[in-house]
Amino acid sequence: MQTFARMKDSFIVSTDPALLDKETIFSYLHHEAYWSLGLPRDVFERSLEHSLCFGIYQHNTQLGFARVISDFSTFAYLCDVFILTPYRGQGLGKWLMESIMDHPDLQGLRRFYLVTRDAHGLYKHYGFSSLDDCGRHMEKVVPAKVLYERGQNQE
Repeated sequence: MQTFARMKDSFIVSTDPALLDKETIFSYLHHEAYWSLGLPRDVFERSLEHSLCFGIYQHNTQLGFARVISDFSTFAYLCDVFILTPYRGQGLGKWLMESIMDHPDLQGLRRFYLVTRDAHGLYKHYGFSSLDDCGRHMEKVVPAKVLYERGQNQE
């Protein structure tokens, strides 16, 4: 898969894995993101390896991140989307989402999922909506805290 990149003013969105500031991303996901508090490092590393990762940067400084898990044919799951607090309010989250939705390998998908507690308004602008028929959808959820305490994701 070719690297995808977009520039806007002094900002860049890129899927180049070499640009990822793993320490910044891990720190945010491990310490600040409500959905991944306590995330073990090995789980984090595997998640990057098996995802299409989008970074947003200014002058080689990582400002935000998102990743997509997909078969690139019929299904994708968007997760771990964030803009670091000092850079919020500048439209960077919207631009990151536009870039993700325009990625050539994510076109023509039948389903594109995400889970959010508080950003419904942002995602509605990109065609996401609440499930029409929740009864058709199922999930298996094992709380991260339980997995991490058991060491099931530890190497």
